[in-house]
Amino acid sequence: MFPDQIILLCRPGFEKECAGEIMEHAALHQFPAYIQTSEQSAFVRLVGSSPEADEKLNTARLITDIDFQQLIFARQWFACSRDLIELPDSNRLPDILDAIENLNETFSEVELDYADTNEGKSLNKFCRQFKPHLVNALKKKQLLSAHARWRLHLFFTDSLHVYIGFAAIDNSSADAMGIIRLKMPGSAPSRSTLKMEEAIHWFLNREQQSTMITNGMTVVDLGAAPGGWTWQFVQRDCLVTAIDNGPMQPALMQTGMVEHLQTDAFTYTPKKKVDWLICDMAERPLHVSRLIARWFSEGHCSNAIFNLKLPMKKRLVAVQECLALIEEKLTAANIDHRIQAKQLYHDREEITVCITTTQN
Repeated sequence: MFPDQIILLCRPGFEKECAGEIMEHAALHQFPAYIQTSEQSAFVRLVGSSPEADEKLNTARLITDIDFQQLIFARQWFACSRDLIELPDSNRLPDILDAIENLNETFSEVELDYADTNEGKSLNKFCRQFKPHLVNALKKKQLLSAHARWRLHLFFTDSLHVYIGFAAIDNSSADAMGIIRLKMPGSAPSRSTLKMEEAIHWFLNREQQSTMITNGMTVVDLGAAPGGWTWQFVQRDCLVTAIDNGPMQPALMQTGMVEHLQTDAFTYTPKKKVDWLICDMAERPLHVSRLIARWFSEGHCSNAIFNLKLPMKKRLVAVQECLALIEEKLTAANIDHRIQAKQLYHDREEITVCITTTQN
């Protein structure tokens, strides 16, 4: 099976943004392609524009050339043939194994995927029950190897139809379907705490988490109430200044690690430079972007994690405009920086951005 398409999983309702983004990257790599998707489907197909097995249209090459970390709206991706395999009502394994063997690869992992929709989620039980049988069969055929560079992906559109492809282990999401599974902490003030926890895991590797968020570091949380984001940093022994006219969770304040200031988040500035600025406010994305850029250019913070609430229309354009503004301001200020952005699983009509610098 010739890999002539890429399937990208995304949040339902953001297919257009996911498609626009991958098409821009494909164009930069001079990869002729077109998009096939539908609204609320939760996935996008980037298809090579020629049906011929042309090496230039080999999407296996494209998913190694494009840096997955640069994709904002895609949760997971994999290269595969555009052929949707139709399976029998029973004993699906032989047809699936034949298709996998035709890939002429070995795999280090196996992932069974489906769209993150109500209809797609109905496949969860089927995938969980089918996966052990598939893994055992792959082991018998020696198609699994701990040293292989690829992860095998089976994307079921329903229990009788599947796309079979693969993704590079080091250039895709390590989490199944690109979703980090988190449990709501019982003592956290609000569910927004899951957004911050996911952001920390997504943007910072284990070493960075242990060195960049440590005991005694200082944090400013703009728009903090009731304290969901503050709670994550208090759990990591940081000292937080919470800026919000609304009330903070009493238990969080009793930790002695939070100072609550009821003042305007857009005019407040700290007396000393802080390690982290965090911000989750329901404001226009350009307004927030200018605020974040000002904090960095004026030397008020070393790092930041913040949300950008997206408009109803031209969301990809709005994201690109905001990130370009921040990039321009930090570059003009001669700040050595890295900007990462992602629509996380716990985000809704928004994306999360992380900026890290080498400054102390």
